[in-house]
Amino acid sequence: MPEKFRRKPYELFYWPGIPGRGEYVRLALEVAGAPWIDVVRERETGMDEMMALMDASEVARPSFAPPFLRDGTTIVGQVAAILFWLGPRLGLAPTPEKGALWTHQLQLTIADLVNEAHDVHHPVGMGLYYEDQKKEAARRAEEFRTARIPKFLDYFESILTANGATESKPHLVGKSLTYADLSLFHTVDGLKYAFPKATGRLLKNRPLVSSLHAAVKKRPRIKAYLASTRRQPFNEAGIFRHYSELDR
Repeated sequence: MPEKFRRKPYELFYWPGIPGRGEYVRLALEVAGAPWIDVVRERETGMDEMMALMDASEVARPSFAPPFLRDGTTIVGQVAAILFWLGPRLGLAPTPEKGALWTHQLQLTIADLVNEAHDVHHPVGMGLYYEDQKKEAARRAEEFRTARIPKFLDYFESILTANGATESKPHLVGKSLTYADLSLFHTVDGLKYAFPKATGRLLKNRPLVSSLHAAVKKRPRIKAYLASTRRQPFNEAGIFRHYSELDR
């Protein structure tokens, strides 16, 4: 069903208080102007609903963790899978199979970068506080800043170049916006928050990645969303965290 004729909103389930991985889905829904509900934030029973949908005794195919999306009777978990589902429905992915798969592959690569960014401040274990692993985090941050961020940014710069992107029209796939563009935007935004010094230096030599970030940020619906209360700010409880001692 074309989105302009859609009446029933998509339902996004994610933890409140952080943009987190749910933000990748929010940006796609927002830029498409699709009706959607941030269930836990907007519905009094939202947290109970979310926890029930992760209970194998309650549902046949539970998600391991949020985010997950409910679209009518279909429930999809994992960011890349959610966007693979939404992409053609929101006009944010190519319809030919090879193009759709390539967009999905880029999203999975972005997910790898996001996981590495998270593991900088939790290199030993998820069950420990950052304060319990600061020494290991400092060592992990050094490699992330000097080797891993540059490697990922160089990859995406090369993909933009190969796609014929220009600084005025920077797209990873084809000639129009895809969810991969939105996801790279948000990831760069997160890196700019968590590692402003390192990321600022690195972006100076990656003009197409920088242009993509700037172009997405200027899109009317994204600009309005970023200025609204629906957009939750980065903070030290999410994936991208700023600890000044880790950024040089």
